[in-house]
Formats: sequence, C-alpha cells, structure tokens
Amino acid sequence: MSLYDKTAYELSEMLSKKEISSRELTADVFQRIDAVEDLTNAYVTLTREEAMDRAAEIDQKRAEGEELSPLAGIPIGIKDNICTKNIRTTCSSKMLENFVPPYNATVMERLQKDGIVIPGKLNMDEFAMGSSTETSYFKTTKNPHDLTRVPGGSSGGSASAVAAGECIAALGSDTGGSIRQPASLCGIFGLKPTYGSVSRFGLVAFASSLDQIGPIGRSTKDLAMLYGAICGHDHYDATTAYREYPDFLKEINTAVAKDMVIGLPKEYFNGIDPQVEEKVREAIKTLEGCGVRFKEISLPSTEYALSAYYIIASAEASSNLARFDGVKYGYRTENYTGLTDMYEKTRSEGFGDEVKRRIMLGTFVLSSGYYDAYYKRAKLFQKQVVAEFNQAFEGCDLILTPTSPVTAFKIGENIGDPLKMYMSDVCTVTVNIAGLPAISIPCGKDDKGLPIGLQLIGPKFSEQALFNMSELYEMESGFSYEMPLK
Repeated sequence: MSLYDKTAYELSEMLSKKEISSRELTADVFQRIDAVEDLTNAYVTLTREEAMDRAAEIDQKRAEGEELSPLAGIPIGIKDNICTKNIRTTCSSKMLENFVPPYNATVMERLQKDGIVIPGKLNMDEFAMGSSTETSYFKTTKNPHDLTRVPGGSSGGSASAVAAGECIAALGSDTGGSIRQPASLCGIFGLKPTYGSVSRFGLVAFASSLDQIGPIGRSTKDLAMLYGAICGHDHYDATTAYREYPDFLKEINTAVAKDMVIGLPKEYFNGIDPQVEEKVREAIKTLEGCGVRFKEISLPSTEYALSAYYIIASAEASSNLARFDGVKYGYRTENYTGLTDMYEKTRSEGFGDEVKRRIMLGTFVLSSGYYDAYYKRAKLFQKQVVAEFNQAFEGCDLILTPTSPVTAFKIGENIGDPLKMYMSDVCTVTVNIAGLPAISIPCGKDDKGLPIGLQLIGPKFSEQALFNMSELYEMESGFSYEMPLK
C-alpha cells in the first residue's frame, strides 16, 4: 500500500488509529523522493536521517499513549525561505548558499511542537521573486503533470513536491500569488492567509507589507489542519493580530456555504485562456446547483493593480535585501579592494538577474524626485483597492475568480520577457495589496491535461468561510487528486 499519495487528513486518521506508523509513512515518502526527485527537482536540501529519527520519536510517543496533534508524524516540506534551525536555508540564492539559521521561524516552532516530520527544504524562485521557479540559483523545478512545463512560483518546489507525492503537504509563502498560482498550475490546494494571521518571524523578507506564509495540500482539510497549526499572535511579529481562531478543521460546515452569495468581478474574466474560463464557469454551475447564489460585481482598480504591486513589492525588496552586503553573513566575494568594491562585487555576484532587476526598480521608485510619483501613489492606490473590496463584500460573502489566467507554460517560454512573466500574477496580486485571505481550488484540466484552479477571496479573517465553500465544491465536484508520474 502506497501512503505518499494520500491526503494529510487521511494519513492523520490512519496514524491516530495506529493503522500505520510515522516511520512507515516517512520511509514511503523518501522512496517516492528517490523515484521522482531527479525528474521534478523539487528539493534544495533533504534531511532523511533527521526525518526518520523524528518519525521514530513520534511513534514512541504514540505508543506510550501521549496525546498528539493531528499533524504529528506527517512529512511536511518547507519552502526554503522559512528559517529552520540547524537546517540550511538558502532562499534558492547563491547569496545564502551555505546559510544555516541558528533559530527557527515561529511557524516552525509551532509545527515542530505539533510533531511534524521535515523531509527537507523546497526549491523556489530566488528570494521568492518569480512566477515559475526558474530564477532559482540551484535548479529549475518542473511540473509533475508535464515535465516540460513550470510548476509556477515562487513556491514552485512546494507545489511540485506535494503534487508529485514527495511530501504530504507543504508550507509556502505568498507575496503576490506565490502559493495560489503554483497550487493552481499543479492541480492542488493553496491558501494565502489574511495578512497578520500568521507570524512572519523567521521568513526571509521579500516585501514585508505583502508577505504571508501559508499551507499547500491535496484537500481542503489539509489546508485547515496546517493553517490552524501556524496561525495566531506572535510577540516576535508586531503585525500579527490579537484574536482568537477557531478549530478550522472541526468547524468546516458545507451547509453554511450553501447559503452564501458569491461575487463574480467582470474584470478578472477578461483576457484569460478560454479553457480556464470554461472550467471556472463549470465550477460556478456546480455551486449554483447546491444553492449558492452568484452576482456580477466590479472591481475597477484591478486594471492598475499589477503595476502598483510591482512598485510596492520592489521598493520593499530594495530595502529588505540591503542587509545582504557580504559583511554579516552569507556570500562574500573573494577578490576586492576596499569596502565599496566588496559591496558591489558581493551583490553583483550573489544575486541573480531577477533579484537585481527588482532591487534596481525598487531603488528607483524610492529615490528622491520619484518617490512621490511612484511609491507614494502606489500606497494611496492600495487604500483604494481595500475600499473597493470592502464595498464589494457589503453585497456578497466571497468573491470567485480564476487563479491564473493560463495553465502551466513551457520552461524557458517566458523567462526572457519579464512583463509577460509578471502577467501570471494578474488575478492574485490584489489579494496581497488588500491583505485578504484567498484559496486556490483545483477545478479541472485543459485539453493537454494541465490543471486549472479557481480562486475564492474573502474578507479579512474569513478563512473558515473559504474552507466551508472549498469543501462544498470538493464534495460536489467529486474531486479526488490523481497522482502524476506513476
């Protein structure tokens, strides 16, 4: 019996009933990694010995009757920009190629307390800057549904590994769609949580006002389990909210979802692939058949959101990445004359092209004479986006859109055209600008067998409503994940 192809929720039930052991499950996942990792290139670092020891430890605790978390003993991959104590954390960059953090990110402290097993650290676009995982310094991750195509990005390694059975679930980070877009392209589920619901302490910063850590899995319940474990206030992160969170898994209620009204913003259905729209429209009909009501709405600022996003994100990246100067930690050039020369050569050699592009753009929009024209206007626009969403939610409970305007594109197809690459995020960036939660749900495949995802967006801290609706669609559509690379 293979175990790597089951959901985290199914495996949690099996572990709690002692039908399987964590060692059996972890060994099965590593057998799968041995079989397909050379095809997918999902991992940067594997921690086989540590994972098997951890699995044995969890099995011993279970045998002794200790009360354990539902996640205990389940192999969960970690995106390589989330700090893991004594495990290399590279951000898929030459700059941090040999960096081993002396501490854990808050989400890692919480997950390790819950007893997860960590099979390794997952590949990503360098410093989370990209939409295809092609900007990684180490390797290009491939989509397990078609190895000639990208898995999306920047959490492409996380999505590819979950989709291919190389871990049961994973953590990613989402700055402008970096969980939802790869989840869509790989045919799995991904949640971008409300800004401030998950601690960013220990997440290597890209754009601090937009970044959020979130879960990737093969079912709605997987996301609910993992999100419930990582959310909550953290005194190390002043942006986390003081609030109580429900038991998301126990509180899933599809009956409540049937009474909801969902908005369909017309702007999000312009310029998308016809097959993507067809599958999203079919999903709408499925939900209508359950009693869910839909209404057309308008979010007119969508047209300018991508431009504003790249101004804000690049400006914050320019500031955050200034710390990588060759002085304190990370890569340092070998040959230099003087401090300024060391700075220049270190950053020129340590960063890839996409990171340099965004640093230069960010430095430009923050510079004297251009700050008011670009960055200040983008931040004012951010308030407008928030106001439009707030107004929309006065007349509907959730909003439904495509997750990505296209299915997975060929490796190398867009890497030479940054503007075309940036368009991959056109359906997702507004969520980050407004700080809202959103979930990507698989809703079919195109005629090439490539996955398509729909996106549900909710008001702040409405993750429970998103899980309710996602579970309803999952049940009514009869979704069952089909493992590629068999």
